[in-house]
Amino acid sequence: MEPTIVPTGQKSWENRHQTFTEDIDDLYDVWNGDDANLLGVYNASTKGIQTILATALADGKEVRSLGGGWSFTRIATTKGGRMVNTKNMNALFNVSKGALSDSYTGAADNLLFAQCGNSVQELNKFLKKKNQSLKTTGASNGQTIAGALSTGTHGSAFDFGAIPEYVLGLHIIVSPTRHVWLERSSAPVMSDDFPARLGAELLRDDEIFNAALVSFGAFGFIHGVLLETEDIYLLECHRQKLPIDAKLLALLNNLDFNAYDDLPYGHERPFHFQALINPYEKEQIAYITTMYKRSYHTDYTPPPIDSTGIGPGDDAPAFLGMLSQSLPAMVPLLVNKLIGSTYKEYSNVYGTVGEIFNNTDTRGKVLSAAIGVDATNTTKVIDIINQVNASDGPFAGVYAFRYVKQSTATLGFTCFGPVTCVIELDGVMSDHSYHFYQQLWAALEANDIAFTFHWGKVCEIDLIRLSHMYGSKLTRWNMARRALITDPACLKLFTNDQMTAWGWT
Repeated sequence: MEPTIVPTGQKSWENRHQTFTEDIDDLYDVWNGDDANLLGVYNASTKGIQTILATALADGKEVRSLGGGWSFTRIATTKGGRMVNTKNMNALFNVSKGALSDSYTGAADNLLFAQCGNSVQELNKFLKKKNQSLKTTGASNGQTIAGALSTGTHGSAFDFGAIPEYVLGLHIIVSPTRHVWLERSSAPVMSDDFPARLGAELLRDDEIFNAALVSFGAFGFIHGVLLETEDIYLLECHRQKLPIDAKLLALLNNLDFNAYDDLPYGHERPFHFQALINPYEKEQIAYITTMYKRSYHTDYTPPPIDSTGIGPGDDAPAFLGMLSQSLPAMVPLLVNKLIGSTYKEYSNVYGTVGEIFNNTDTRGKVLSAAIGVDATNTTKVIDIINQVNASDGPFAGVYAFRYVKQSTATLGFTCFGPVTCVIELDGVMSDHSYHFYQQLWAALEANDIAFTFHWGKVCEIDLIRLSHMYGSKLTRWNMARRALITDPACLKLFTNDQMTAWGWT
């Protein structure tokens, strides 16, 4: 029943997108024990993680859990510290009605307790077998659920929100001797005696819960996540080229589908809406992806992966890595060629969420930056991007616009309401791309456009920028963290260099 914990002796670690390498003290591989008593196995893994924390605390080392390694930033690492590979900690538990609080009005069948290392892909496969579905995901599903949650992975469900919005409970190990079951006090889900089954302390607090949702490992080791799912459904997907005219620009600002009739189902409000702009197209057109939520049936063919490996739900990093660094004069030609061969129009493609958003791999070295802005500022930002590309380009990439309902997480970057436009700037990994990003951030600030950075993508953050982006939320987040982790030594255990650089200790 005891977990297998192997210190690998590894002294460096590279993220999935190969944008940086971090010097570390060690990397621990952890596997759950093998026993029919799955809850006993899970609880034994809790003790195993606490042993790792105790050793690190005694040795003065920081600790970070490693998920899918999907983040472009160092927020998920710890320089000179210890990383814990969670990918083999992937137990899943259905929830019984008897384990629920009397206050919870939902169905037990729509709850799933997932250990931290489960990938989004694993969750999709498990849920389909029980005719359930995640409410939304990001474009890629190679991330672990704890990692995707902790950086606010957003998808494009503008009437629902991002991944944190369907998380109802968190099992967090905050020290070698203490771990908690955390829920909102305003919305209890599990019964009062449920935490005892985990050997955990019950903590219900809205402020701490909302802060912990997007906390990139700073609130402790997230061991388990309670997810609220829904009955399985299909997405009917379409991608089309449409002119960038006054009507489309208005739609990008206000999402008023009643005033736009060029989409596959006229004025019907889609579940998912994305616009991708290639700045080098001769015609002023946008690639518009719409997905409509449909009742599930079995009379459909899941989408194939084409010869380039690109699926219908893939975002730009899935294919831009095929574009190597090139002379600036060649950038427009090469981007046009790549878009033309890989990002094609389609219609009437059906699949579950897991079948549409099925990418678990990367292709080549790419950079991906993403910012959140108030949706009503979308076209202003398009103008600024074009201006920066004219003065500091050419940017070897494309721009995409996704829309997400405002997050309840304290530091959720999709914080603009009622809907945040997430502007994704995906391109080739190069110094020139970094320079383009830097000039764009400066131009947005010069034009007084409020924006936030995606925590897991390329960003340039300092305390001044954070204060400008989140204001009093920063203080609330820090206070919640200190209310949860009361031991200063354990606070340091979960504080990495990136956080210190941002002024957090």
